Amino acid sequence: MLTMDTVREIRSRFFVKGENISQIAKMLSLDWKTVRKYVDMADFNEPTPKPASARRLCPKLDPYKNIIGEWLLEDKQAPRKQRHTATRVFNRLKKEVPGFNCSYRTVASYYAVKHKEIFSGAKEGFLPLDHHPGEAQADFGAADFYENGRRLSGKYLELSFPNSNKGYMQLFYGENMECLLEGLDAIFRHINVVPEEIWFDNAKTIVTKIIKGGGRKITERFARFSEHYRFKPVYMNPGKGYEKGNVENKVGYQRRNFLVPMPRFLTLSDFNQQLLEICEKDAEREHYRRNNTIEALFKEDLKHCHKLPGVEFDLSGRASVTTNNWGKFYLNKGMHEYSVSPKYINTTVNLKLTSSLVIVMDENYREIVRHRRLYGDSKQQSMDWLPYLRQLSMRPRALKYTGVYEMMPPRLQLFMEGCSSTETGKVLKVLAELTDRTGFESALNTVNQALCYGAADADSLQNLYRRLYANVPELPPITLGPEMPDVGQMPANLVAYDVFLKNGGTADV
Repeated sequence: MLTMDTVREIRSRFFVKGENISQIAKMLSLDWKTVRKYVDMADFNEPTPKPASARRLCPKLDPYKNIIGEWLLEDKQAPRKQRHTATRVFNRLKKEVPGFNCSYRTVASYYAVKHKEIFSGAKEGFLPLDHHPGEAQADFGAADFYENGRRLSGKYLELSFPNSNKGYMQLFYGENMECLLEGLDAIFRHINVVPEEIWFDNAKTIVTKIIKGGGRKITERFARFSEHYRFKPVYMNPGKGYEKGNVENKVGYQRRNFLVPMPRFLTLSDFNQQLLEICEKDAEREHYRRNNTIEALFKEDLKHCHKLPGVEFDLSGRASVTTNNWGKFYLNKGMHEYSVSPKYINTTVNLKLTSSLVIVMDENYREIVRHRRLYGDSKQQSMDWLPYLRQLSMRPRALKYTGVYEMMPPRLQLFMEGCSSTETGKVLKVLAELTDRTGFESALNTVNQALCYGAADADSLQNLYRRLYANVPELPPITLGPEMPDVGQMPANLVAYDVFLKNGGTADV
C-alpha cells in the first residue's frame, strides 16, 4: 500500500505534467501495474476494516492452535455437556503444555471463534441459592468414559453442600436404586458423617406417587435407607429443579472440570476413589461469593452432620425370577437377557443386584453364576457358558436335545458335529476347563484352531490351548565357561510341526 503522498505524485505526473505510465514507473521505481492502478483509481474512501475471521486471530496462540483445535474436534465425539469450555482449555494448556504463557483472555477470544466454527448452542446458567449448614442436595448427571479401553455411557451421582459449595461425585454405569444407595454410602463413609437433610428430585427410583397437598409415597428400600442413616429426605416440587440449584450447578461444574476430556481408566472402583480425592483438592479454592475457601466453610457443614450408623446397610437389591426353556431370564422390561444353567430350566432363582453385578442364586441362596449388569434401552444378553458346558459334559448325549446346541456359535456347532460320540463328553469337559481358566472366547478361539487342523478330539484341544495361551517362562541363557565352545542358538522350524499336525500326527519316513 503506497502512501497518499506517493499516490498524489503519480496522479500529478500523469494528469498535470502529462507523463506516461512507463515514465512514471521508471522515475519512481515502481511497477507499471501499480502506477496504472492509482491512475485509474476512482474511489479514495478509507478501506473497510476486515472482519475478525479474515484477520489473523490471536497470533500469540499460533503454537497452540492445533492443540486447541484437536481438543475441540475430539469433543464432537463427546456428549454435549462433556465438552471443553474456554476455562478448561486454558487450564489444560497451563498444566499440559510446557512453556505456555498466554492469558486467559487470549485463549477465550480464540476459543469463541474456533468453537463457533464447530458447535452452536446457548450456554446454560444456574441460580445461586443460600442454604443452612448441614443441608445437602443430590442429583444425577450423564457422562461418557473409557473403562479398560471400552467406551461406555454412564451416570454420576452428585452430592453437594450449598452452604459451603463443596461437592462429591461417584460414577456409575447407569442410574437405579443400587447406584443411588452405593453412591451415597461411599460419600458418607468418605466424609465419615451423614448430612441432616438431603434434597431430591421426584425420581421414580425414590418416589412412587406424589400425594395431593405435597406428600410423597416412597419406595420401601429408600425409606429403610434414609431411616438407617437418619437423614431427612426433602422432595422438590414437580418441574422446579431450580429449588436445588446448587447441585444442578455442581453437576455441570464437575463434569466440565473432572470429566473433560472423557476419562480413561482400568476399573471404575479405582476411578471413583480418585474422584473423591479430586473433589477434596477442588475444595481448596475460594468460595465464589464468600471471603473464604470452600474447605474452611465445609467445617461448618460437618458440625451440623451426625455420625455414621454402627450397623452396615445392605445396599444390594433382591428379586426372584423364573427361567425359561433355555435356563435364561430377563430384566429391564425384557430388554436384558441373562443365562443361568441348563440345570435350572423353568425354575425360580433368586437374584442379588448391585450397581455392577447380577448374582444368580438357588433356592438356598447359594451362588450359581454372576454377570456384569447390563444397562441401556437396547436389547442385550449376557451369556456365561461355564455352567452349560459343565452340565452337558456330564450328560453329553443330551447336547442336541436341550436347546443349548442351537445357542452355540456356528463354529462350535461345526466342531461338535465332527466329534465322535465317545469324544463328545471329553470335549465338553475340556471346553469347560478352558472357559473356567481364561474365558469362553479363548476356548472358542482354540476350537477355531482345531477346525483349521481338522482335529476333533479333547487331547488336540488341550495341546492347541497350551500353544496359544500357556504362559511359558523365558529362561535366561546359560553362561558358558571358557572351556565350552560357543556353537550359537539353533532356530526351531515350526513349519515342520504344522505339516506334521496336518498329516494327522504321522510323517513320511
